[in-house]
Amino acid sequence: MKSTEHFKNTIKAYLDNRANEDALFATTYSKANKNMDDCINYILNTVQKSGCHGFNDDEIYSMALHYYDEDNVEVGKRISCKVVVNHTIELTAEEMEEARKNALQRATNEAYSKIMQPKVNRKKMEMNNQPNLFNF
Repeated sequence: MKSTEHFKNTIKAYLDNRANEDALFATTYSKANKNMDDCINYILNTVQKSGCHGFNDDEIYSMALHYYDEDNVEVGKRISCKVVVNHTIELTAEEMEEARKNALQRATNEAYSKIMQPKVNRKKMEMNNQPNLFNF
C-alpha cells in the first residue's frame, strides 16, 4: 500500500491518544487480529466506495474506530494512492519571530540584489539600434 505515511501516522496518533484516554477502546485497539495497515486499507476502500473526494477528520477517525470495533469488517483490496492530510501549523512566539526575521532578511537581500544589478544605458541601446553608413 502506498498511502501517504503522514496519513498513517496521523491515524495512529489519534488511535493511540484515544486508547490512552479510553480504557474500553484500549482493549479493542490491542486486538491481535487488527493492525494499522489493514485499518488504513479499510479507510481507503471505504472512501473509494463513497465516491467523495474530501472528508473531515472526524469522518476518517470514525472509520478507523469502526475498523477496530467490529470483528468482521471487510478490509478490501489494497489500494495504491496518495492521501493529502491537511493540518494547521501553530507556531510558538519564538518561531513566529524567527520566521519574521528570516522573511525580512530575504526581502532585504532581494532589494539589495535588485539595486546592485548593473543599469542598462538606454542611450547606448538606442544608438546601437540606429542604422549607420557601415551597415549598408
